[in-house]
Amino acid sequence: MTATLEQATKLGLREEEFQKITEILGRTPNFNETAMYSVMWSEHCSYKNSITWLKTLPRDGAKMLVKAGEENAGLIDIGDGWGCVFKIESHNHPSAIEPFQGAATGVGGIHRDIFTMGARPIASLNSLRFGKVDNPKTRWLIKGVVKGIGHYGNCFGVPTVAGEVYYESCYQTNPLVNAMSVGVVRVGQTVSATSHGEGNPVFIVGASTGKDGIGGASFASADISENSAESLPSVQVGDPFEEKKLLEACLEMIPTGALIGMQDMGAAGITCSTSEMSAKGEHGMIIHLDKVPTRQKDMKPWEMLLSESQERMLIVVKKGREAEIQTIFDKWDIHCVQIGEVTKDTNLKYYMNGELVADVPAESLVLGGGAPIYEREYSEPKYFEEIKKFNPDSIDVPGDLRGVAYELIQLPNIASKRWIYEQYDSMVMTGNTHTNEASDAAVIRVHGTEKALAVTTDCNSRYVFADPYKGAMIAVSEAARNIVCSGGQPVAITNCLNFGNPYNPEVYYQFVNAIKGMGEACLKLDTPVTGGNVSFYNQSEDGPVYPTPTIGMVGVLDSVSQKMSLGFKHAGDHIYLLGQNRNDINCSEYLHHLCGVTHSPAPHFDLEEEFKLQQTLSRLISAKMVKSAHDISEGGLFACLLESSMANGLGFTIHADEHIRKDATLFGEAQSRVVVTINPDLHTLFEAELKGQPYTKIGVVNASKEISIDDESWGYVSDWKEAYDMALDKLLSA
Repeated sequence: MTATLEQATKLGLREEEFQKITEILGRTPNFNETAMYSVMWSEHCSYKNSITWLKTLPRDGAKMLVKAGEENAGLIDIGDGWGCVFKIESHNHPSAIEPFQGAATGVGGIHRDIFTMGARPIASLNSLRFGKVDNPKTRWLIKGVVKGIGHYGNCFGVPTVAGEVYYESCYQTNPLVNAMSVGVVRVGQTVSATSHGEGNPVFIVGASTGKDGIGGASFASADISENSAESLPSVQVGDPFEEKKLLEACLEMIPTGALIGMQDMGAAGITCSTSEMSAKGEHGMIIHLDKVPTRQKDMKPWEMLLSESQERMLIVVKKGREAEIQTIFDKWDIHCVQIGEVTKDTNLKYYMNGELVADVPAESLVLGGGAPIYEREYSEPKYFEEIKKFNPDSIDVPGDLRGVAYELIQLPNIASKRWIYEQYDSMVMTGNTHTNEASDAAVIRVHGTEKALAVTTDCNSRYVFADPYKGAMIAVSEAARNIVCSGGQPVAITNCLNFGNPYNPEVYYQFVNAIKGMGEACLKLDTPVTGGNVSFYNQSEDGPVYPTPTIGMVGVLDSVSQKMSLGFKHAGDHIYLLGQNRNDINCSEYLHHLCGVTHSPAPHFDLEEEFKLQQTLSRLISAKMVKSAHDISEGGLFACLLESSMANGLGFTIHADEHIRKDATLFGEAQSRVVVTINPDLHTLFEAELKGQPYTKIGVVNASKEISIDDESWGYVSDWKEAYDMALDKLLSA
C-alpha cells in the first residue's frame, strides 16, 4: 500500500522531500519505505542543515589515517604502529525524557562506534549540561544521567577518566549529554563499515531486536516539549554486559580474516547499517526481516527496520567462512544469525515471510547520497544589542574580595564534581591511567609502548553565546591548552555541535559562526577535525540552549614520564603567570552568577597569543623546567591557584596586579593564561627561556598551608577545600 503525504509529514518529512523520494523511486513509496526515509533524512542522520558548513572545517592532517566522515570514528596515527580511534556524540533528547537509559545507551553507542572499527575502547569521557541545581527536576535528571553513565561504563569495563559539567537555566528542559570514547588499535588492523562481494552472507550479531528506540533519530530531530514524554518508546534500553560480550566476540573475529565489513546499529538500526555499508561498497543487499531475532512477537516490518535496540552489529562475512564466525559468537553466547546476502544490484530489498516490503537504492538513503542538503538563512541575534551595552564600570569592585571568592568556589560550575566522578570507576582497567595526580587533561597509558594519550572535553557555552566565533575558538584552544598543560602534544579533535532549531535564523547564525571560529583555531593549532556529531533542536518552549560546540581532543605524550600535573609540589617554589592579565571581567562566573549580569561580551582572546603560549609552555615542560601547570579558566586566577593548592595541601602567597581591577585580577577569565611553578634555583634560566612570552612572577608556594593575598591572610587551604568539596553534595542532597 502506498504512503500518503499526510503520513510522510507526520513522520517528519517535508512535502518537497516526499516528492523527491517519489522521483528517486519512480513511484510513490509505501509506508515502510517512507518511514525509512523519514529517519535517514532526519537531521540526526543526514545533517541536511549542517553538512555544507561542516565541509569547511579542516579535515586533513599528517597524522590522520582516515578522512573525516569516512568511518564511524576518527583514526589518528600515534606512533610505534598504533592508532587511536575516538569520537564524541550526543544523547540529549533521550536523556531529557529517561535520564538513566538515555545516558547509559549514549555511552554504549559511542563505545560501539570505536570497536566496530576494530579498536579496543580504553577510556570514556563526557560533557554534561543541566539547569539550575535547586530545581527538583534538574536534580532528578542529574542523578539519573550520572547513574546511567556510571552503570554502563563500570559494567562494560571501560574507565570514565574525564569530563565537564555546567549548570545554566537554558538547559532546564533540554539537558545535554555528550559521550566520548577513545580506543587503540594496531595500524592496519582496522575494520571498515563496508559491504561487497556478491553472495557474501549478511549477519546480525548481538542482542535481539525490540520496539525500544523506534524512531529515535526522528525524535532527536525535534524540539523538546511538555508532550515529549509521549515519545518514551524512542528511548533505547541498554545492557552493558551484553555489549561486553559483543566487544570481545567482535575483536576475536577480526583476526580470522573472514570479515568483509562491520557496522554498529545505532540511529535507524537495520536501515542505517544496511544502507551505509551497501552505499560504501557500491553493492546492495537482500534482507529477510523474518530471520531477525526479536524480543516481541509480530513486529511489523517498519518497526524492525527502525528499531534502535542496543548492542547489535551488522557484519558481512566471506562466503564459505560462516562456520568460523558462528563458532566465535556461540562461544560468547551471542545471537549470530544470517539475515541476508550481498547483491550486485545496488538496491536494498527487504522481505518479510517472502513478501517484498521495501525496495530502495542504498545510496539514496545516506549522507552525501540522495539526502537533501539545505542552506539556511541566518541573521545576527538581537540579544547582541544587550551584550554591547555592558559597561564594566557599572560593576563596583567588592570590598570583601575574600567573601566573594568563598561564594565563587562554591558555585556549581566551579565547585568540586566529586559527587559525580566518584560514581565512575576510573580504575576499572587496572594501570590504565598513569597516576592519580590531577592534571588538566586525563593521561592514559598505551600498553605495549612508552606512549600515553592526553584526552579532554571542553566548551564554555556562555562564551559561545556571547560571541559564537570567538567562543568556539576558545573551546578549541582551551582543549589544546589543557593537553599542553598535561605534557601532551595536541593532535586532533572530534566535535559535538549542540544548537537550537536550525530554522531559526539567529540559531543558525550561532552555528555558522561557531563553525568558522572552530575551523580557524583548528588550522592554527594543527588539530584537524576527525568527525563528530551535530545535535540541533536543543530547545523548549523557553527557547534554545546556549550554543554548545563541545570539543573532544586527543593529544600524545611520547613517554608517560612527560606527564605534567596541576598540583603545587614544594614549599618555596616560585609561582609564575604565563600570559597577560587583563582588566576583564566579561562573561566570567563572577560577573554572571555573583553580579547577576547575564549579557556581556566574551572574555579577551587572541589566537596568536594562544598559539605562542602553548608553544612556549610545551617547550618548557619538555625541558623539565616546570613542576606544575594549570590553565586559568572558570573562576579566574583565584580558582586556578586554589585547585593547584588543594591537590597536595600546600598554601600560596601572592600579590595581585596593581594596574587593573582587583576583581578582574582574581576572578576575570581572560584567556591564554597558565599558572606554573618552578624550582627557585632555576628562575634566571626559566625567565631567559620565555623569549618574549609575557609573564609575571606572582608569588610562592608556602608550607603554612595558608592563603595569603596582598599580605592579608585568607585562611587555611583545608577550610577552603571543605567548602569546595561539599558545595555540590549539599545542593544535590537538598
